[in-house]
Amino acid sequence: VQLVESGGGLVQPGGSLRLSCVASGLTFVSFGFSWYRQTPGKERDVVATINWSGISTYYADSVKGRFTISRDNAKNTVWLQMNNLTSEDTAVYYCLAGRDFWGQGTQVTVSS
Repeated sequence: VQLVESGGGLVQPGGSLRLSCVASGLTFVSFGFSWYRQTPGKERDVVATINWSGISTYYADSVKGRFTISRDNAKNTVWLQMNNLTSEDTAVYYCLAGRDFWGQGTQVTVSS
């Protein structure tokens, strides 16, 4: 199983980024997916989750109304659209398939 995240980078406060997670080596439609984030010295926290069909989603309170998780089962891809970013969103973002398979992470830095 391989999960490859991309789309991170440096963005100014108020800006947007879209993270992608491309999965291989698994039956994509059988898995719910999550995005987590982690800052140095802190635990990895869930940001958003999506079920296999894309109908059911969950967002952490800190990102509700700003972030959107979505998926395309034909492309084996999950996205995290992040809008109105603040410095508090600076972290390494990780994709998780089910409860077992992690990507390598992508750095998001929000700074002027």
